Amino acid sequence: MRKFKDAFHGLSLALRHRAVLVQVILGVLAVIGGIIIRLDHHEWLAFILSISFVIAMEIMNTAVERVGDYLSPSYDDKIKVIKDLSASAVLVSALGAFAVCICCLLRRIG
Repeated sequence: MRKFKDAFHGLSLALRHRAVLVQVILGVLAVIGGIIIRLDHHEWLAFILSISFVIAMEIMNTAVERVGDYLSPSYDDKIKVIKDLSASAVLVSALGAFAVCICCLLRRIG
């Protein structure tokens, strides 16, 4: 039970960061869109996996940024590279989630 308590505490900390909150809001909007276009169960699986993956990547990116700031409070080129790589992981996951949304939308429109 302690691990779950720690994980939920981490989630509450993550939700205080604007970038994580933005991803959660976008996820909620995507779910609302999915309800409106009446996704089937396979599409819901893809949506839920995509949304949760993007949010998880954003939380990891936030953690990496915090570690970088802790290790080097002043600007450091090496820390910047690490932060940029972490941010790119969020971007790749978000692009994948966007592609899932587009595929589901095109299926409904076409």
